[in-house]
Amino acid sequence: MSDAEFAHIDDEECRRFQVSAELAGRKWNAAILLAGARGARRFSEYRALVSGISDRMLTARIKELEAEGLIARDVQPTTPVSIAYELTASGRQLISLLHPLVNWSKARAERTELR
Repeated sequence: MSDAEFAHIDDEECRRFQVSAELAGRKWNAAILLAGARGARRFSEYRALVSGISDRMLTARIKELEAEGLIARDVQPTTPVSIAYELTASGRQLISLLHPLVNWSKARAERTELR
């Protein structure tokens, strides 16, 4: 890649990208989005697919991803109330954009440690 490929990116775009990268890279967020892409709908399904996360942290991260428009919450007025989550179009788009990063991470696995 040459410098010319990035010449059109200004400071404002760079700041917007940084905010998005921090959201996607925040601990647990990618794993939660991936769980949704794998079919998790209920809180218990997310808990089962996101190994090591506490209920409190899962709740906080799902609320954050919902506020960012990446996950939609659907409340069914049943007894007891049933709540389901699903990725929004924006959440699915983010997962597809993260896929090349996953491949890049695999390629350099010997240089990275799980944290």
